[in-house]
This record gives sequence, structure tokens and C-alpha cells, in this order.
Amino acid sequence: MPADRKPLISGNWKMHHNHYEAIQTVQKLAFRLHPDDYEDVDVSVHPPFTNLRSLQTLIDADKLPILLGAQHCHWEPKGAFTGEVSAEMLAKLGVTLVIAGHSERRQLFGDTDELVNKRVKAILAAGMTPIVCVGETLEQREAGETEAVVEDQVRAGLQGLKPDQVAGLVVAYEPVWAIGTGRNATPEDAQAVCAHVRAVVGDLAGRDAAEAVRIQYGGSVKPTNAAELMAQPDVDGALVGGASLDADDFARIVQYRHVT
Repeated sequence: MPADRKPLISGNWKMHHNHYEAIQTVQKLAFRLHPDDYEDVDVSVHPPFTNLRSLQTLIDADKLPILLGAQHCHWEPKGAFTGEVSAEMLAKLGVTLVIAGHSERRQLFGDTDELVNKRVKAILAAGMTPIVCVGETLEQREAGETEAVVEDQVRAGLQGLKPDQVAGLVVAYEPVWAIGTGRNATPEDAQAVCAHVRAVVGDLAGRDAAEAVRIQYGGSVKPTNAAELMAQPDVDGALVGGASLDADDFARIVQYRHVT
């Protein structure tokens, strides 16, 4: 990848870790990482909402160069939406990255492409960076529909954005069939789809935006496969699930350049 496209490795904790466990995990992660690691890679953690204030306090107090992220948000700034959290609320907690359209949100909670686009625009309006998730199911993959499905999701998710907005965001390719299954796309498969994502972004927002946008791979990323995945020219980072819950494993993924 070009030197000016710094990798982003993000830990999505999903519905794991209470705030005590979250603090311990980030403290252990910070202990394992070195200044050079942060020079090479941007690192973010995306805990449940209940942990955000605790981690904001820890990160600020200890001046940790770890980015605080969230897993989801509502598209409205306020209102009668019981159980939801707005992008503006997250921004006030020091959150800088928010996941939009994760496959579990799409499959379990009915997120449509239209809703994902609304969330993306709300995240940007609040001064944060969206991580826009796209990816195909096993049935779609076996039917040879991967590129068409991913292209439709990218186009819908980025609809109405200006080229400079697109250039600053993150797209995460996470094949649904690989999430939490222990299966993962081969490095060559990941590269092919991430390259396709970049081509679609180029068609939507221009060459400069396509070169600048960061594309993550997500789906059973582990210390043992991170280096191969990250070696691909269009893979600019990883959206890590289960392996990010363990500070040692997550640190090894961040340090993929040095793990053998």
C-alpha cells in the first residue's frame, strides 16, 4: 500500500467485556505495544456503549495513542428512540471512529443500505470517521454474486457524499460467511474484493478519493494470518472481532510486520 495510506487495525468487541474488563484489556494492550507500532499503524478499539466513558478517561489520563471507536449509532441527533445513541453523543465522548452497517446489524437488526447511508452521513456530520461495512453471505458467494453485492452496498452506503468525504472514510470488507466461523478469505480473495471496492469508489468519487480511502478486511483475522492479509496492496487494515478481545492476540495483529 502507498506510504501515505496508513493502516488501520480496529478491534470490534461486540457485546463482550464489562467496563472493568475493558479497562484491563486496553491497559494490557498499551503495555504490549511500542511507540514504533503506533508510527506504523493506527489502532482503534470499539467496545460496547457502556465502556466508552471508562475508556475515554483511561486513554486521556494515560495519553494513550489508541483511538476510541463505537460499534453503531442512530442517524438522528436526538429524539424518542429508546435504546439508541446519537453520533453527537459519541463525539462528545471522544469517539473518532464509528462502525456503520456491520453484517450483524444488517442481518439481526434490519439495517438496510438506506439506513447505513443515513448513519454514515450522521457520523460525518458529527466530525467522526465512519467504518462502512460491506460483504456477502455464503449463499451469495457460492452463486458468484460477491462483486455485485459488494458494489451495490458500497454505492448505496456512500451515496450523496462528496469526494473529500469519501477520501477520509474507511470501508471494511467483511465476508459474512467468515465472521466468527474460523474460516477466512484467502489473501488473494481478500485482495480481489478490496481492489474491487477501490475501483467502485474511484467510479463514484474519483481517482484521488479511491487512492486515499482505507479498506479493511474483516473475518476471522488472527495473529497467524494478519501478515499475509496485510501484505495485499489494497488491504489497508483489519476489522478484528474475537481476536481483539485478548490483548496479547490483538497486539500481535497490530505488530503483524514482526510476527512470524
